[in-house]
Amino acid sequence: MMTDLNKVLSRMDLDQKIGQIQGIVPMDMTAQSTGSNVLGDVMYDVEAVAKVRPHGVGHLSLGGQLTADIGILRRELVRFQEAARQVSPMGIGVLVHAEGISGLVHPQGHQFATSWGQAASWNPQVPWTVGDIAARQSREIGIHLLFSPVLDLARDIRWGRVHETYGEDPELVTRMGVGFIRGVQGVEGRSGVLAAGKHFLGYGVSLAGLNQATTQLGKRELTDVYAEPFRRAITEAGLSIVMNSYNDLDGIPAVSNAWLLQDLLRGQLGFEGLVVSDYGAISMLLTSYLTAATPGDAAAQAITAGMDVELPSAAMTSGLRPLIENGTFSEETLDRAVLNVLTVKQRLGLIPGLAPSVSSDQQRPISDGEPELKAIEVAAQSVTLLANDGILPLHPGRQKIAVVGPAADELRIHFGAYSSVADGEMPFAVREILTGNVPGIEASPDVLPDMFQTRLPGVEPIFEEGARRLHPLAATVLGALAAIDTDVKYHNYGSLTEQDSFILDDLLSDVEDADVVIAVVGERTGWFGNHTAGEGRTVAHPQLPGDQTELVDALGAAGKRVITVVISGRPLLLEQIHTASSAVVLAPLLGPSAGETIANMIFGRISPSGRTPSTFPRSAGQIPLYHGHPIGSGYDHPHLKRYGYTDLPDSTPLYPFGHGLAYTTFDMSITDIRINEERLEVDATVRNTGTYAGTAVPQLYARDEGASVVRPVRQLLDFARVELGPGCDQVVHLSAPLSRLAYTWPDGRRGLEAGTVTLLLGSSSAAIKATSTIEVPEVFIDRTTR
Repeated sequence: MMTDLNKVLSRMDLDQKIGQIQGIVPMDMTAQSTGSNVLGDVMYDVEAVAKVRPHGVGHLSLGGQLTADIGILRRELVRFQEAARQVSPMGIGVLVHAEGISGLVHPQGHQFATSWGQAASWNPQVPWTVGDIAARQSREIGIHLLFSPVLDLARDIRWGRVHETYGEDPELVTRMGVGFIRGVQGVEGRSGVLAAGKHFLGYGVSLAGLNQATTQLGKRELTDVYAEPFRRAITEAGLSIVMNSYNDLDGIPAVSNAWLLQDLLRGQLGFEGLVVSDYGAISMLLTSYLTAATPGDAAAQAITAGMDVELPSAAMTSGLRPLIENGTFSEETLDRAVLNVLTVKQRLGLIPGLAPSVSSDQQRPISDGEPELKAIEVAAQSVTLLANDGILPLHPGRQKIAVVGPAADELRIHFGAYSSVADGEMPFAVREILTGNVPGIEASPDVLPDMFQTRLPGVEPIFEEGARRLHPLAATVLGALAAIDTDVKYHNYGSLTEQDSFILDDLLSDVEDADVVIAVVGERTGWFGNHTAGEGRTVAHPQLPGDQTELVDALGAAGKRVITVVISGRPLLLEQIHTASSAVVLAPLLGPSAGETIANMIFGRISPSGRTPSTFPRSAGQIPLYHGHPIGSGYDHPHLKRYGYTDLPDSTPLYPFGHGLAYTTFDMSITDIRINEERLEVDATVRNTGTYAGTAVPQLYARDEGASVVRPVRQLLDFARVELGPGCDQVVHLSAPLSRLAYTWPDGRRGLEAGTVTLLLGSSSAAIKATSTIEVPEVFIDRTTR
């Protein structure tokens, strides 16, 4: 029996089908008439879609770039849809997508801490909040898909995109990612906006941390570890859009990898949705990987392997028609991809005559002040205290406070890529590149594939001005500190870009009378300019740029009590900072609320409650370093002394995964364990043993003591956030299905073998407070595709 969607498909000709798997970008619609919208110096005419895609188009990419005014954007997207429906078969609408990891990516999008900062909260409600606000704002202006969250595990801190992820651990990434997806899609997926999980698969552990490089992982680890966030996002949150990753796996690019996209994703993980290409990924088969001879070959390889859509535009899929006509590529394969597109469009009500397959709830308006209040709440849960010898919290008026550091009076540094600020920088940067204003760069569109790595000399003041213009009410750290203690003195020492930028004697003279020095340091993260982190910005030495380490080291060597605030969206090499400082605060790209949050924490108005979502190594030579390394490899072992680095006095992490201090102390113990054939449940008592109220984050880990394959030295199973007053205690219920411990057996089956498992309860992966050994039954799940 022919379904409604099959009937729609049967009415399309070949060109119309191809149109549905293609995207269009604003640059494809360069304006030829007056009255069009202007972004930078580029004009777009949305009605040009009829000329550019006369057979219809499936997807609008970078639609937010039509205009920096969000009110005008709403109207322009309506005009675009009207023009596109005129040429699309049966008046089918276009899927409009945007990004949203830290809020809707648009210069006027509501902004929050970046994903890595959200993960530092160890609270899935935090990404739910971000996703909820982003989706509500998106739906209001006509955006259907958010190409977020990033479900990659980031285990190499040299990689510039760590800040876009939820860290290194599959359980933490899963819980945060599921929280975000549920926030975007609403109850039973009825928000009218869909999330897209990316990047499938293993993107965050590329060779040498280089962006888009090969990933050297076996199929078992890909299946059991790196696919876990996607597996559970599909089953627990109804994830129905997946984006491929740029890397190759064992010589097969992810975008054309049939094992990855069919056997694993659609087979074992049970995915039934739409697979879209990351921007330019299909083109890379022709231009980068050299596995395709023509654009049509590249498109055919990708669609045959399981891709459904080419984005951002149509460079490769435009070559499909001749291959179908000569029998090289089957129209039936194309039909499969088109049906997947139509399924999403029907769900969102974009096919005239077909009722939405999922009815959308009534739009909840965003009230005045709601995003700003939520952003403050998110940042307060994410700021993390890494070290404290008792100097914190400070009290206004009790000490003479000096502030130094190049990040103290900067707003831009608190934002990452895929943010309102970074998006606002794009038009300026592209214009500078294309008009030949960048020394040493020829004015040509050919530079755009590498535009993320193009340096823009002297751009920092312009980008700072842009950040302040977009967020005029946001305070810098210096401004927020001075608002609490008006006697704070600022001395402008240190540089994000230069060595030897300060004269030591002048520095020490200026801070001589200070009882405490607050050094605000960090690195800039973004797409364009001179950032040291961001997409395409891998560094060989992930450390504080410029002379910031030397600045803090000099203050410590002079005997000053230093509170160092580190602003970063990833772990950096901070051992010198740790040694020279009385306290170290991590501000993980907290967005517009950063300055106020940091100042409030330093002065004790809020208690630090963040925990590290990634491991901080002591040396670059330890990279990649992560807590759940295989038994027998890495820095930890349950029974044996492990081989370390002979040139490091200590081969353990500087700050372990899950680490974070409060202004109080906590004790934890296991009080009860219950286990049956399906589930493990643990009751833990958590007590505040200090004199301040605070938030504990009990973490339950497990280690399989006798599997037939090598298992992790510890695996995170569950966690919670518990707010306790001084002397108070609470019983916390932690649990997990036994299937959480599953892995691929040597015979290809997947499950948990019967045997001994050790439970570990702690305040971090290294600070284990209690252990218990249990016997678990065999749990068989399924047979994997290998």
